Amino acid sequence: FRSKIAVWSNDPNVEAVGSCIGQKRRRIEAVRSELNGEKIDIVNYEDDIVAFVKNSLLPASVSSVDVEEREGKERLCTVIVPENQLSLAIGNRGQNAKLAARLTGCKIDIKPESDYYSA
Repeated sequence: FRSKIAVWSNDPNVEAVGSCIGQKRRRIEAVRSELNGEKIDIVNYEDDIVAFVKNSLLPASVSSVDVEEREGKERLCTVIVPENQLSLAIGNRGQNAKLAARLTGCKIDIKPESDYYSA
C-alpha cells in the first residue's frame, strides 16, 4: 500500500526529493502508476542517523531521537513526538513506523512527550 524511499544528491544545486517528484508530480506519478497506485513517501537521506530517523518519520514532527548502539544488533532509536503527532508518527496499523524502521535499519520505539518526560 505504501513505500518509503530515501534520496540524496551529490550536487548541492539539485534538490533530491523535488527532482524525484518532478514538475507537476509527473515523475512520481509515473512510478506510482507502475506500482498500481501505491503511495510513495520520498525523504532526504542523511548520514547522521538522528536526522535520518527524523526524516524517515515524516510527515510527523519529531521532538527528539535517542540512539542506543547495541553490539551485534540493530540500533535502538527512542523517538519522542508531541502528543498530537503520535498517531501520525506510528501511522495506520503501524505502517509509518515499520517503513521508517526498515528504511533506517533501526528498531524504532515511538513515545509521546508526556510519557517520556514523566517517567
